[in-house]
Amino acid sequence: MESFTDKQKEAYSRAAVLCSRAEKSSESIFRKLTDWGLEEIESFPVIERLISEKFIDDERYARSYVRDKFRFNKWGKIKISYQLKAEKINSQVIEMALEEIDETDYKDILEKIISEKDKKIKSANHYDRKAKLFRFAQGRGFEPELIYSVINDITNA
Repeated sequence: MESFTDKQKEAYSRAAVLCSRAEKSSESIFRKLTDWGLEEIESFPVIERLISEKFIDDERYARSYVRDKFRFNKWGKIKISYQLKAEKINSQVIEMALEEIDETDYKDILEKIISEKDKKIKSANHYDRKAKLFRFAQGRGFEPELIYSVINDITNA
């Protein structure tokens, strides 16, 4: 830290506090550093130090993000993946994090949200109802094949 400027030292301290409160991606911290007035070239050493001291770990961030968005927001793998890509998380890290979702739980969540939505929607006919359910589940980021399967199980039951 002795080679850091005063501006970098302050930014490092602020970023370390942020990272200790909640998981952050290296991209989100990079954006914060530039918002705080650091130039791109000044930000890289700060990010490297935060990573070396384990304040930032994109793999840990991705696993935490996947777990939270699936459990609390009931998002599908497609939506979670897009959001992580927006945070510039490596594709292999995203795949590894998504593999932690239990397939049985994944299908159960989809069945639950489609069943709940099915009770609330109004539709002119059977096809309109299926289309609305499909769009709803697709907006949540679930895979089309799985959505079709679950909708057919629910509407034909």
